[in-house]
Amino acid sequence: MPETALPKTVPVCPVRGSVIYPTMVQHIDASRAISIGAIEAAMAGDKVILIVSQRDKDVDDPKGADLYDVGTACNVLRVRKNPDGTVQMLVSAAARVRASNYQLGDHLQADIEPLSGGLSGGVELRALTRELREKFDTVVSGGKLSAESVQTINSKEDVGEMADHIAFNLDFKLEDKQALLEIANVEERIRRLLTLLDTEQEVQAVQAKIRAQVKEEIDKNQREYYLREQMKVIQKELHGGDEEEGDEAEQFRAKIEALGLTPDVKKEIDREVNRLARMHPDAAEASVIRTYLTWVTELPWHERSEDRLNVEEAAQVLDEDHYGLEKVKDRVLEFLAVRRLRKERAERGEISAEEVNKGPILVFTGPPGVGKTSIAQSIAKSLGRKYVRIALGGARDESDIRGHRRTYIGAMPGRIIQGIRTAGTKNPVILLDEVDKLGSSYQGDPSAALLEVLDPAQNQHFTDHYMGVAFDLSEVMFIATANYPEQIPAALMDRMEVIEFNSYIEQEKLEIAKRYLQPRQLIQNGLKPNQITFTDAALERLISHYTREAGVRNLEREIGTVARKVARRIATGEVKRVKVTDKELERYLGQPRHTPETEGKEDMVGVSTGMFYTPVGGDILFVETSIMPGKGGLVLTGQLGDVMKESARAALTYAKSNAERFHLDRDKLDNSEIHIHVPAGAIPKEGPSAGGAMATSLISALSGIPARHDVAMTGEMTLTGRYLPIGGLKEKVLGARRAGIKHIILPKQNEPDINDIPLHLRASMRFHPCETVDQVLDVALVGGLAALETPRGETGTEVPVKAPAKRRTTRRGDGARA
Repeated sequence: MPETALPKTVPVCPVRGSVIYPTMVQHIDASRAISIGAIEAAMAGDKVILIVSQRDKDVDDPKGADLYDVGTACNVLRVRKNPDGTVQMLVSAAARVRASNYQLGDHLQADIEPLSGGLSGGVELRALTRELREKFDTVVSGGKLSAESVQTINSKEDVGEMADHIAFNLDFKLEDKQALLEIANVEERIRRLLTLLDTEQEVQAVQAKIRAQVKEEIDKNQREYYLREQMKVIQKELHGGDEEEGDEAEQFRAKIEALGLTPDVKKEIDREVNRLARMHPDAAEASVIRTYLTWVTELPWHERSEDRLNVEEAAQVLDEDHYGLEKVKDRVLEFLAVRRLRKERAERGEISAEEVNKGPILVFTGPPGVGKTSIAQSIAKSLGRKYVRIALGGARDESDIRGHRRTYIGAMPGRIIQGIRTAGTKNPVILLDEVDKLGSSYQGDPSAALLEVLDPAQNQHFTDHYMGVAFDLSEVMFIATANYPEQIPAALMDRMEVIEFNSYIEQEKLEIAKRYLQPRQLIQNGLKPNQITFTDAALERLISHYTREAGVRNLEREIGTVARKVARRIATGEVKRVKVTDKELERYLGQPRHTPETEGKEDMVGVSTGMFYTPVGGDILFVETSIMPGKGGLVLTGQLGDVMKESARAALTYAKSNAERFHLDRDKLDNSEIHIHVPAGAIPKEGPSAGGAMATSLISALSGIPARHDVAMTGEMTLTGRYLPIGGLKEKVLGARRAGIKHIILPKQNEPDINDIPLHLRASMRFHPCETVDQVLDVALVGGLAALETPRGETGTEVPVKAPAKRRTTRRGDGARA
């Protein structure tokens, strides 16, 4: 393309780390929007584009100031769009041009002006050309370029074109290549290129010198190796055939023989020892093998701790360390009993020893702070086993479990093998803490690596990548902990036995505070037992008004806060001892941070009492219904979830379908706006268990019959009036008891769950199991179902107030069943 054919303004395609010279045909890959836009503009116009290099290749969105002033004007020969959105362009470089007046619109464009230069010719040019060819041949004689590239460059008749191709193919810096592009005069360009070739020639000479030195050093090390081997033979002969006592490889051999390894494992280890024996002690590979053999010899291949199989002693240890957690303790004692019977059968020869050593894999699930991690340590203590905790929270690499292969620098075994080495026995209790918080990345999924570890059928041949040999994990007792079991992969969950930890009730927290937290905080804060005492009322108020949690971590922090403030008063001589009562808590901790709900003061129309469950305990809530003149419709407020809104709609449908039986005004139902509100609007609420409370509140408001303030209810209702079971009954009932509720309405199918509530806590409560919403209304409304089915006046306010209808109920104070 002659210079006169160049447009004045052309699209600009910035490139990074390369320079293209005139007469070249080159592929250019474009992935940035600014480059793709320029290519599209060029194709839509004269098919001329400016290729110019960036000053800084790290700039992703370059402007004119980020580009060099001189580039190459090119004809676009072909453009191909790739499926991944990138564009490949084939261009023919035409001329050196100077760019100015950069403008950024849909793409970058600039005004261009060809660089003027010339070729003087004569003797000087011939001399420069000959020098260029000779230096180029010298530089590429060491194989710097392929034979095809050298032949192509030498065949160029135009010396300027030859200089450009040399600059393009040799490994010069970007600044040097750009400088050659900016020189239009051929003689000047060749002189600059000769200078660069001289520098390259010097660099190659230094490289050759370094290679010679390295080869000489290698030959020297090889010679020393042979001399050392000869010295070994000479010393062996001098000592009558005995090898040198201090030989490192032989020391490892002696240790490995003492381990009693299986033939397959020993064969692999012996191979590494033989490699070490043949290697120079100072070689880098020798250090790697030495570290590996150290790991092998320090693993407890046959070391075991003897299990204490006394069930009574184990029960005493568990009771000393933890209050409550009866299901967990029972499971541990069951394990001990089974292990004891297996051992007795093995001693009689009825089963193999391998059957005795197999351990269960438990996973403790529950909210934070309920003792999942600490109970594992108590289990190890009761069994007489070593205890190792492996924190898996945030682990994202498979090598955390399986280890790194020895080919990597800094390779080491995975956490499982590290834990076994730390324990010093092959049958410890290993706690896999926070197994639900494992991550995954491009480096692998650690939860998948745990599948082999936690599978009793596979873990007797667990192979760590670093060790490269099988290690038996079948005798290890694995215990995992998790806050959210649904986040554990199904395949991993299938290999574990789930034991649920429920949140502590207030009475359990009180006992834990008195037995464990208070004494521990006194020691940590330098206090003696007689210097500070907490009354039961103070601890109860601390639990109910200053903490709201499933476990006891915050409770211990609050006790520690009080202890520190008392310690300060004692240290300054203000007091000698302090008795902390419930009235003095505000002095140390300020105003209460939580205020539990209490039962209503009186029976009210349209206000019923429900119950709810959270991971930090149960409580009551009120459902309020108001009937207002309007065009009909249902308004729901209180930040209710979808399921709770559906319960309200189901309650309204149930009321409409039973309007005639309950003597409800049909016009009032159809032409009034019904507003159902659940207070504490800032707290999201969800779940179906408020169905009964919503139906009671709605029908109370429509009929004018008050709902009883001493009755709380939980259960899911259907359109046909069935009362279905729910979860979390224990926590809900305890929350209602704390609020002063005396009567509990629950689904009939939840009646067995009442046995989970401690006997002394349900002594003062009456439970009403119900199968239908009619039975719920019979208990929840003043006057019961009879008052609801009795015709009332037009206003719906003439309610016969009488004692609730007698019905069959269950008093759980004496454990009787209905």
